[in-house]
Parts: sequence; structure tokens; C-alpha cells
Amino acid sequence: MTAVDEIKSRLDIVDIVSETVTLRRAGKNYTGFCPFHSNTRTPAFVVFPETGTWRCFSCNEGGDIFNFVMRKEGWDFQEALKQLARRAGVELEPLTPEVAQRDQHLDRLHQLLEEVVIFFHQYLVQNPAGQQALAYLTRRGLTDDTINQFGLGYAPSSYEATYKHFLEKGYKQNDLLDAGMLSERSDGTGYFDRFRNRVMFPIRDSNGEVAGFGARALAENDNPKYLNSPQSVLFDKSRLLYGLDKARKAIRKEDQVVIVEGYMDVIGLHQAGFSNAVSPMGTALNEYQFKQLKKYTRRIFLALDPDAAGQKATLRGLELARQSLDHSADFVPGTEGIFDSRGLIRYEARLEADLRITTLPEGKDPDEIVMEDPQEWIKILADAKPVVEHVMNMLVSQKNMDDPKVKREIAEQVLPLIEDVPSAVERDAYRQKLARLLRVDERALMTAAPTPARPARRSKSQGSGRSTQVLSRSNEKLAEELETCALRLLIRQPEALHTLDRTLQKATLPSFSIQDFEKTDHQVIMQLIQTSLEQDQLEPVQFIHENLPVSLLTLTGELEKPLGKVEPDFDHLVEELVRIVLRLRYVRIEQGIEQLGIFQQDLAPDDFLSLAAYHEMILNYYKTRERIDLALSRSVQLD
Repeated sequence: MTAVDEIKSRLDIVDIVSETVTLRRAGKNYTGFCPFHSNTRTPAFVVFPETGTWRCFSCNEGGDIFNFVMRKEGWDFQEALKQLARRAGVELEPLTPEVAQRDQHLDRLHQLLEEVVIFFHQYLVQNPAGQQALAYLTRRGLTDDTINQFGLGYAPSSYEATYKHFLEKGYKQNDLLDAGMLSERSDGTGYFDRFRNRVMFPIRDSNGEVAGFGARALAENDNPKYLNSPQSVLFDKSRLLYGLDKARKAIRKEDQVVIVEGYMDVIGLHQAGFSNAVSPMGTALNEYQFKQLKKYTRRIFLALDPDAAGQKATLRGLELARQSLDHSADFVPGTEGIFDSRGLIRYEARLEADLRITTLPEGKDPDEIVMEDPQEWIKILADAKPVVEHVMNMLVSQKNMDDPKVKREIAEQVLPLIEDVPSAVERDAYRQKLARLLRVDERALMTAAPTPARPARRSKSQGSGRSTQVLSRSNEKLAEELETCALRLLIRQPEALHTLDRTLQKATLPSFSIQDFEKTDHQVIMQLIQTSLEQDQLEPVQFIHENLPVSLLTLTGELEKPLGKVEPDFDHLVEELVRIVLRLRYVRIEQGIEQLGIFQQDLAPDDFLSLAAYHEMILNYYKTRERIDLALSRSVQLD
């Protein structure tokens, strides 16, 4: 992950933009008035939390978090990188030969782990030694398609089968060690396979790259039952969520995510069609994981194992919370495995999320429930309760409610949770419910409620927004891919930009520019390409390489990787570039029309001036799309 990507993963674009722009919620997105041009009548500025981008559909400006602060502050890319890195806590490193060598090593480790996935999978489905593991998965109800889809495998019952196999393929011992595939012998005389006679679950990051493995023992006396890859440069289980790479699309579509306990729960739910499930792999949920999920949805359901989220653990979590009531400090979750009600409420408040807890039948895991009766799973999610309500119901269900002292104890445990809820309306509703459950006068709870000082919260307009529509994710993804494709061609042949612009002018379309890109790193490279053609001191390609910011050298290396077995000649490259740019603009037009339609739905019925303004913008989009359609029909087919 580059420094730019790391910064984007740590900073929330909504938080950054809302420091300047008053935003209100509209479905999954946020809207407001563009800060870069004069307009106080028709808001056409949108922030897309899922993609970390913004766009004004009036002035047709847009980009990512870097582009926004560069426009707002007047910074260049390097200054924006430095300031945002400081804010995100990311250390910027110059691309020294050592750093370049490290990046190459990480690429090699990713390649190794992909090959290990194939090795274990083939052992599972093709080697007789894997029959016991295959029988276990089949007995748990998994189909062949599911086993293949998740790349499940079997680690042979040998101390050196994996080790020897990959040494023979040319990998070094240090590669296997750094990838977490080996363990050192207790006497220090050598190494052996870390995973043996286990069902293997590849663990991928949100981008789909293998970071490590989870492994379930097949032998009853083999401990631990579940074994993960060790902490490494690739594997950090506190920053991973199992299944997120496959769940992202469903999470966005359904606007909710379900957090379950283990690998089999995730896989079983996906197989049954409930593809919005992920797992924290046995660790305590932390704020980084919640922030990852926040990019896709703010509706988070916890369906954890009753042993982990049940009564005793809840009470322990409440007791710990009562011992640490400092609202001003950043909250740090309790010890691993504790269901921490107070921590969840603070996450919910800080992330502006909707957290709910399910109640699972005793002795049943989610994968068992859904395989027996999918409708029961739907009902369990429908019956999920907010954290405070879940705790209330749990405490009341196990106590003698005729005992006044018991009532007092429950109130003392629940009231601090209620006070952590940021909404006054919700706090009032929870106090009313608690009073009914305890069968006491609500005024007694008001007297008993703690009154800790609340930190000042930055106000943010967040109207409910009648529209729940969002821009098509496929269009967003396609636009990003087309940006990359265009740069891959231009960085090889900067002069192709001249031919591209002449083609666009013939179609009465604007010249290609940095505004065709939304990613700031893409814009920086595009600006260099344009500048390389305006100077005459160096060949354009040489100029680009000598003036690239250090932070973008890794990205440029990716862009310059071979396009195929044979590089295209200039004419074919230009033809492909024209096709890509026309498609990119077509996608942008579709996004604009779709978003302006959403804006119109949020207008008041009598807001005729705004309606007319939106109609005019949409009409302009349609006219531009007609010209793009005509240009495409003359050159290439839109597929």
C-alpha cells in the first residue's frame, strides 16, 4: 500500500470536507453547496464516502481527498501529501533503494502466498491426503463451488512438505519465514511447516490480496484448534476482516453488514445468499475495523457467538466500562474477547453508525442456522436490538425484578450507557424503556443518571434525505479502471495526447485534461505528461521520470508494466486511447445524470427555480452524451 493509499484509508473524506462545507445526508452520500464557485440556490456538490471522492455536477470539478484540500488550501500535491500524512499519522519515506527493494520483496511475498493458496487447494481436492479435510467441509454443508470460491485448502500432515515444495519452486527460506509459513524449532536448529494437517482458510485484505491464513485443526489433540498466520508485514489481524473482499458489494447493496464469529459462519452465510457477512477472526472489534466498514455502510449488526457476547461477558464489559468514565480520552476497547457495550456505543457515536446486536439460539452458530432455515436468519436480523436495549433486556431477564436493590444495580449499569448516546431523543426513549422494565418512575432515573461533561461536537447538518439511491458502483469502478488504462498508454507515448485532442475537437468535445481524472495521483501524473509536451529540454518520457514525486514512483512502476506480449505501435495505441477516453467521459456523464436525478427527488415540490436549474444541467449532459455517442460510433463500439 502506497503512502497515498494509506492516508486515504485513515482519513474520512466526509470529516475533511465538512470542515468547510455544510453537508447533509442523502442516502449513502452527502450533499451541499460547492465551495469552489458561487451558488447558494441549487446544491450540486456530492461527497461519496464509499469511494472517498467528491464531485460538483454544476462546475464539473471533482476528485479525492487530496484534490479537495489542494483546491481549498492552494497547496501543490507535495504539500497536501505532507499535511494529510501528518494528520493521518502516516510517515512519509523517500523511495530509497532500500525502500524500493522492500516493495519488491512485498510483491514477492504476495505472489508466494497466492501460490500457497493453490498448493493447499490442490491438496484438498486432488490429493488423497486431503480427503479427511474435504469430508469435514462437506459435512459442514459446503458445496464444491463454495470451496473453490473461497480457495479453501488442506495443509499436509508433514513438517516439511510445504517448505520443500516452495524451495524447489525457487523461493528462499526467508521468503517463507516472512510470509508466515514456517516456525522455528525450539532448539534453534532449523524450521518446519507452521501449518500441518489443518483445513486452510486464505485471509485476504479488502483489496483481495492474500495476507495470511487461518487454519483449523483436524486432530482432536492438536492445539490450538484455530491457528492464524503470525503477525508480519502482510498479516495484522487487528486490521483485517475475513470475507470483506467478497462482502463489499453486498454490504453496499443491502446497506448493512453482519459481523459473525468465525470463518465457517462467513462462508456458510455467503453460500446461503447472505453475502454481507464478515468476521474479525476472534479478536476484539476495534475502531479501525469499524472505520473500514463505515466506508460501505453505517448499519452494523453483531451476531457473535453467545459465549463471547453473552451474559457473563456483557457484565464484565459493563464493569470495566464503569471503571473508566473519561469521555475526553479516546476510548480503547477492553481485553480481547469481551463484549464491550460501552465501547460499541462510543464507536456508534463517533462513527455515526447504527449498531445492533442479534440474539442467537443457544448452541447454534450462524452457518448452522442459515443452512437449516434461511428464514430464521432473516428473522434474527429483523429482531436485532440497539446496544443499550440489548443490554437492558439481558440484565432484566436474569434478575429478580421484585428486589429494589437489583433494580438499583441494573440502573447503575445501564444509565452510563444511555448517557453515552449522543442523541437526546434516543436517550429519552431509552430512559422511558428502562423505567418500564424496572417498573419505576422515570423521574427517579433522571435523578440517578450521571452527568459527565460532554466534549464539544462539531455540528453537521444531516437531513434524513428522502432519497436512498446511490451512484452505480459498477460505473465508479469502471471509471477508476479507465483512468488507469488511459495513463498506462499516455505514460508510454505522451505525444499521443496531441492526436487524442484533435480527435476530441473534431467531435466538438473538450480537450483531455487533468479534470478527466478523479484520483489526485492520476492528476499529478497527467499534469506531468502535459508539461513534458510543453518543454523542449528533455524527451517527454525522460522529463516525466525526472520530475515524478518520490511518493508516486511505485504507482508509475505499475503503470509501466508490459501491456502484453507485444507492445502496441503508436497508431494502435492512439486508437485504444481514444476509445478509453470516450468511454471514461461516457461513464462520467451517466454518473452526472443519475446524481442530478437524485438531487431532484430531494427538492421541495414548489422549488421551481432549483428544478429548472437541474433540468438545464441534465439537458447539457444529454447533449454532451450525444456527441460522445457519435464519436464512439465513428471509431469504436461501446461495450
